[in-house]
Amino acid sequence: MQKIHVPVNDAYDVLVERGLLRRCGEIIKELVSAETCVIITDDNVDKYYSGTVQQSLQANGFRTVKFVFPHGETSKNAQTLLNIYSFLCQNEITRSDCLIALGGGVVGDITGFAAATFLRGLPYIQIPTSLLAQVDSSVGGKTAIDLPEGKNLVGAFKQPAVVLCDPDTLSTLPETFLIDGMGEVIKYGMIADAELFRKLCTYDLQSIPEHFDEIIPVCIAIKRDVVAEDELDTGLRMILNFGHTLGHAIEAYYHYETYTHGCAVAAGMCLMTKYCNSPQEYQKLKACTERYHLPYGVPAPIQELVSLCGNDKKRAGAKLRYIVCDPIGKAEIRSVSLTEFRNLFSAD
Repeated sequence: MQKIHVPVNDAYDVLVERGLLRRCGEIIKELVSAETCVIITDDNVDKYYSGTVQQSLQANGFRTVKFVFPHGETSKNAQTLLNIYSFLCQNEITRSDCLIALGGGVVGDITGFAAATFLRGLPYIQIPTSLLAQVDSSVGGKTAIDLPEGKNLVGAFKQPAVVLCDPDTLSTLPETFLIDGMGEVIKYGMIADAELFRKLCTYDLQSIPEHFDEIIPVCIAIKRDVVAEDELDTGLRMILNFGHTLGHAIEAYYHYETYTHGCAVAAGMCLMTKYCNSPQEYQKLKACTERYHLPYGVPAPIQELVSLCGNDKKRAGAKLRYIVCDPIGKAEIRSVSLTEFRNLFSAD
């Protein structure tokens, strides 16, 4: 087992091991004193892994109840959150009980936000089952829901009690979800690890699963280091948003229906690199994204995407903060007016 310690105010460990799902109950028993564990998951993940998690929890003395909602970003909204609150009330959940986010990024985000706010806070545990969630969204304590006006605009910081990553869960991922996760994996190479990026340029979609045991902990460790220095996202942590300013705009432009998060981030990274880096570095990133069947652009007019960036949560007053990786492997935070940001993309 690989253990990655996250030394924030409410410190916790990220555990990475194949077969971990079957032993989750005994690990959770050592960390929380809950009588009831509430499994929150989506209808895709439910049919694969809820039974294994419930069995392990019950074998270790926990009462379990389960809330299942429709999969997809369109469910990460206020109504689903209210439905979760009602479910917790109906099942008489107390502050000493525990929520378990079993699934991908959407499940983790909304479960974490419910844990941060229901009864003013109760423990929760992340069991990420997608590549994107294992390398990125399950670690760091950011939780949120979307509004019609933009993504992740309502949320809270809430660190999990533990993150349990079982790479075996990735074997059941449809190819589209594997592609989605690779968008975030490439991001980590771009912002902090040129050697990781170089390796990714030699693998492809078919061979990458052979390297998950190496890649997943590397990505988690990068995020751990950034989060430990800037837990509340006021400085360095913004580099984790490389590709996200335009990526979130892409998701919103297409009403969260055409591009998954990882695909939108990949396109956002490529567009930012195209306009801010040398042509040689843009071509390297473009070639890397193509190896994993990720988009390097979208049909939407760039200026319409830029207009949507004004709703981005990284905006500070009249300034918009965005990330550039120049050279590859090193991220820089820049802050400009919305007009200056728009002018970056006026070459076309």
